[in-house]
Amino acid sequence: MTEVSSLTGRLLVATPALADPNFDRAVVLLLDHDEEGSLGVVLNRPTPVDVGDILEGWADLAGEPGVVFQGGPVSLDSALGVAVIPGGSSVDGAPLGWRRVHGAIGLVDLEAPPELLASAVGSLRIFAGYAGWGPGQLEDELVDGAWYVVESEPGDVSSPAPERLWREVLRRQRNELAMVATYPDDPSLN
Repeated sequence: MTEVSSLTGRLLVATPALADPNFDRAVVLLLDHDEEGSLGVVLNRPTPVDVGDILEGWADLAGEPGVVFQGGPVSLDSALGVAVIPGGSSVDGAPLGWRRVHGAIGLVDLEAPPELLASAVGSLRIFAGYAGWGPGQLEDELVDGAWYVVESEPGDVSSPAPERLWREVLRRQRNELAMVATYPDDPSLN
């Protein structure tokens, strides 16, 4: 078996050619990626459901918009919390109830009392479901050109305008990917 270089903490940005409607113009933060598969959350799919409607105690910590995001097509009845902890990139600075994924970005234990994290959280997003890939599946999609892989920034998790995140992430790239940000929503109208 070939060794898998971890993409944990990086973003998958859907290419315009990706045909799966679950991932049309999606920006996925990879929370885990190894030889056993990959797991991530779609950062730019807000739902109309308020966080307080399903996780009342976490509503005050959720950033704007204060809604649940559809993290992907898998396990839509489960919730994941992703939070940015300013200064959370140091090993001894991690608060209880938070597990580092990459830099200042980490997973929140939603079973823990929100008060444990209230003073440390810079931003929090709640996701219903996740995106998942079996062993080698994501690598095959990358070879097929379905995704661009780019570095994440802590602000991606809490973008106040998630509908613009796909274009914003592409636009900040320092190569030809910046041009892809201008790709029309419907190329047939061009």
